[in-house]
Amino acid sequence: MADRRLQVFHAVAEHLSFTRAAEALFMTQPAVTFQIRQLEEQYDTRFFERRHGSIALTPAGELAFSYARRILGLAGEMDTRLGEMTGEVRGVLPVGASAMIAECLMPGVLAGFNARHPQVRLRVFVAGSDEIAGRVAGHTVAVGLTEAAARQPGLSSDICRDDEFAVICAPGYPLAGLKKAGPRVLADHEYLSREPGSATREIVDAYFRDNRVPPEKLKTQMELGSPETLKAVVATGLGFAIMARALVAREVQLGTLVAIRLHPPLRRKVYLIQPEDRFRSRLVTTFVQFTRRQLKDLAS
Repeated sequence: MADRRLQVFHAVAEHLSFTRAAEALFMTQPAVTFQIRQLEEQYDTRFFERRHGSIALTPAGELAFSYARRILGLAGEMDTRLGEMTGEVRGVLPVGASAMIAECLMPGVLAGFNARHPQVRLRVFVAGSDEIAGRVAGHTVAVGLTEAAARQPGLSSDICRDDEFAVICAPGYPLAGLKKAGPRVLADHEYLSREPGSATREIVDAYFRDNRVPPEKLKTQMELGSPETLKAVVATGLGFAIMARALVAREVQLGTLVAIRLHPPLRRKVYLIQPEDRFRSRLVTTFVQFTRRQLKDLAS
């Protein structure tokens, strides 16, 4: 029930692109431009600065964007609550997830939840852990699943899964015959890492530092931006990587990768992030309960 112009503005502000907003809204670009122009005329101000091939929010645009997030979040909440009066779990549920979780854990959760609640439309936003927490705080996603606890006040971070990490390498790589490997042994071999800023990178760097091996002293050959790319490069025999065991279960079973236990062990938690003091609809509660069960079953 939210004003269409507000929805269009929110999409343009989020993507910082009229073209991508039009694609997301299934509209033509001229129609999006017309809606934004109408909104700017209504408030007699500019929301966007046009630059060389790009746009940016003006101070007025930043203010309007903060309100648009809250207004659209409340509108979605109202739609959900009204739908629940019929006794069904239905509505649109925006969910945030970090890349690892979205790629490796969420497909089973989403498929299972959709099979039980076909009237629900799940929208998954993928970003870094900090950005997901920020979106939960800004009410643009209802629930976040991340690899790091939220740092923002007003958010709860509950552990819903605990993963063990392992060294992974190609079957022919020198480490492949070991039953376990420690940081000092790994420091003598070629290392393939996740990109700076990823939760996995922070966890693994901290692990090496805690075991008196400075990460900058590792023989880092490459930094890669996704778990799938990292696995593919490791499989070529270029070096080893450190990842959650759950991410490589299929490859280990197929024999394309070998998983070696870390000594001392390293574990990573998956956090479910929600606002602390906000109404939780039946839809959100149902999704959270289902996700907890599903992730617990996957870990066991």
